[in-house]
Amino acid sequence: MVSTSGVRSPEPYIEQLKKGNVKVIHKATTVRHAIDGEQAGADIIAVTGFEQGGNMGMDDITTFVLVPRAVDSVKVPVLAGGGIADGRGFVAALALGAEGVVIGTRFLTTHECNVHPKYKEWLLRSTEGDTVVVQRSIQNTHRVLKNEASRNVQEMEARGAPLEEFFTVIKGEMGRKVMEEGELDAGMALCGLNVGLIHEVVSVKEFIDSIVNQTQDIGERLQSWGVFTPSH
Repeated sequence: MVSTSGVRSPEPYIEQLKKGNVKVIHKATTVRHAIDGEQAGADIIAVTGFEQGGNMGMDDITTFVLVPRAVDSVKVPVLAGGGIADGRGFVAALALGAEGVVIGTRFLTTHECNVHPKYKEWLLRSTEGDTVVVQRSIQNTHRVLKNEASRNVQEMEARGAPLEEFFTVIKGEMGRKVMEEGELDAGMALCGLNVGLIHEVVSVKEFIDSIVNQTQDIGERLQSWGVFTPSH
C-alpha cells in the first residue's frame, strides 16, 4: 500500500505502482482533487478537512462537508481525516459515508511513536485554540502549534518576505528538531485541531480499543433511541 498526495495528477506514479500490484491511497483536500485521484487510478481516496494538522490545502473545507461531498463524487472507497481522535469521530465519519478514517495527531501521543517526550507533553498541554494556520501567502498552508517559529512565519507573511527567508524556518530539518530533538521553538510543529481531545499518552492498542469501545457505546445509545437497529 502506497499513499500519494499533491495537486498534480498522481497518474504516472500510480501506473508504475499498479504494475507491481501495489494498492494506492490518494490523499485530497478538495472534491476536485479526489476526482482527479480516482481518474488517475487510485484504489482509495482519503479526504482530509480543514481541521487536520500539517499541509491542509488552500480551500478551507471542513471534514463534515468534504467527506459526504467526496463520497457522492467518487465510486472508490473514501477514508475521512481531519479532527478525528476518538470513537465519536470514527462513528461520525462512517455516518458521513466514509469506509474508514485517517488519524495523525492522536498517534503522536502513543507510547510507540518515537517523537521527543517534550513534544508529546506539549501536545497534552495544548487545546484546539493553540494551533494556527500559516504559509497561506506562499500557497502552502499548514496547521501547526503556536510557537516562536510560527510567530516568525506570521511576521514574514505580514511584510511579504521572500521565499528564501521562509525556508530558514519552515524547512523539514527545522521541523525534525522540534519533533525528534525536543527543540520546541525551532520550526513548524505539525498538529491538528483534535489536539484538544487528547489528554494522555497511551499505547496504540489502548487507543484502538478505546475507539472500539466508544463505537459500541454509541451504537447502544442510538439503539436505545430507536434510531439504529443492528441487523442479525
